[in-house]
Amino acid sequence: MKNIIVGLGEILWDVFPERKILGGAPANFAYHISQFGFNGYTVSAIGDDLLGKEILDNLEEKQLNYLIEKTDFPTGMVKVNVDSWGIPQYEICEGVAWDNIPFTPRIANLAKETQVVCFGSLAQRNEVSRKTISAFLDNMPEDSIKIFDINLRLNYYNQEIIEDSLKRANILKINDEEVIKVAHLFKWELSEKEVCKHLLSNYNLDILILTKGTEGSWVFTPKEESFLPTPKITIADTVGAGDSFTAAFIASHLHGRCLVASHQLAVEVSAYVCQQHGAMPKLADAHLELFK
Repeated sequence: MKNIIVGLGEILWDVFPERKILGGAPANFAYHISQFGFNGYTVSAIGDDLLGKEILDNLEEKQLNYLIEKTDFPTGMVKVNVDSWGIPQYEICEGVAWDNIPFTPRIANLAKETQVVCFGSLAQRNEVSRKTISAFLDNMPEDSIKIFDINLRLNYYNQEIIEDSLKRANILKINDEEVIKVAHLFKWELSEKEVCKHLLSNYNLDILILTKGTEGSWVFTPKEESFLPTPKITIADTVGAGDSFTAAFIASHLHGRCLVASHQLAVEVSAYVCQQHGAMPKLADAHLELFK
């Protein structure tokens, strides 16, 4: 394999009241992992329109590898309003290009060379992209890493999508609100930590990452656990912070660093991203120099 790490799923414009910024959780992840020196790719779809062309121009500018198919559907947009705490509220357009990612021969070939993939539930809301994600996972090498960043948005998920994704993954990224939603969906009367331990053991996960906003974060494995508080910072917005957390943790993990060191870097990187506007800021040199 060629150190190829893929963010698979939605790519779109986050449209704020005053500006639009490139986003989509898988694309955010791919960009951040590429900053750590890995061969990051974003795999998605755009429309044959101006917004789609702008996405490709933006990816070229960021020097991020991409495999983006053109479709007859419009390029995706999400209207974002950020509250006084920096927490985003999303209005996600439907029937867009990333709902209809085709499984092409070149996507299949990329899957066969992919070391790590990060995928979520949102891009599985439509059958076309859901089948492509499933086929991509099936075509990956046997020893590859599959990260399920559950990313529950609005009502665009169900128990079947979550369960199937958990069965395919070996790493799960989830936040405190999503833990509650999953417990409710599966009718589990368990505490937050019990839900995490239950998911870890019942789905044969190697790692489970739980982020809790200002309350800190946990990383669980079958043999270890790590808790770290969240640094006290001035938040610009939290868009993409979780994606940068996952990317930093995975980059450190792949470099052979221990669980706590990987967790610490993830906390520091996500705190830095929260202090910037948008999901894909350039990371601080101090974070990137660890891998040079």
